[in-house]
Amino acid sequence: MATFVLVPGGWHGAWSFEEVVPRLERAGHAVHALTLTGLRPDDDAATVATANLDTHAGDVLRVLDRGHLTEVTLVGHSYGGMVIAAAADRARGRVTRLVYLDAYVPGDGESCWSLTTERYRQVFAAGAAGTGYAVRPPGSLDPRTRPHPLASFLQTVTLTGALAQIPRREFIYCAGWEDRRPFAGVRSRLRADPGWRVHDLPTGHDAMHEAPDAVAAQLLDES
Repeated sequence: MATFVLVPGGWHGAWSFEEVVPRLERAGHAVHALTLTGLRPDDDAATVATANLDTHAGDVLRVLDRGHLTEVTLVGHSYGGMVIAAAADRARGRVTRLVYLDAYVPGDGESCWSLTTERYRQVFAAGAAGTGYAVRPPGSLDPRTRPHPLASFLQTVTLTGALAQIPRREFIYCAGWEDRRPFAGVRSRLRADPGWRVHDLPTGHDAMHEAPDAVAAQLLDES
């Protein structure tokens, strides 16, 4: 039995994996889908204002600690790639597989802000103009989305090199959406790295809803 910890992208919660979770559970695996601090319905303004990337990495580590979890597969979608990188670096060998699902794959000292495109930097800045700390979700997203803590997009990640020791590192590239520029370069870079496995899905960025069977099949692939 594998243990999956699923980390959503910006503005999203555990619900973004609602169609993938039962597919993994029916295959006999343990699944923990997270809603990160600052994105929970009962989070107050102070919580949103102070949540950053370290906070979100801590959310993941608390799941590992409370469940005494080992040999964990961390899956991060979009912004969630920043979170799983930060968490895995601090997990002291408890993570054995990383899956970046159309996600940012940072190096030490990089941030979601530095890795994304100018278009998305403008989205972040405009979305936070009202409060200065919470980025409104773009109107095209699921109505369940919530304002996202700006600090988590801005904070740089500190990585020690521990990720290179994780046995299995994968990138799933969603090729079926128009503005795939944030991740096209990542795909090319990782394809050239023998330490990575790169898979393509012909879906939009929200692959978990568009093609949950295909996403689950990638996560269940043990080859």
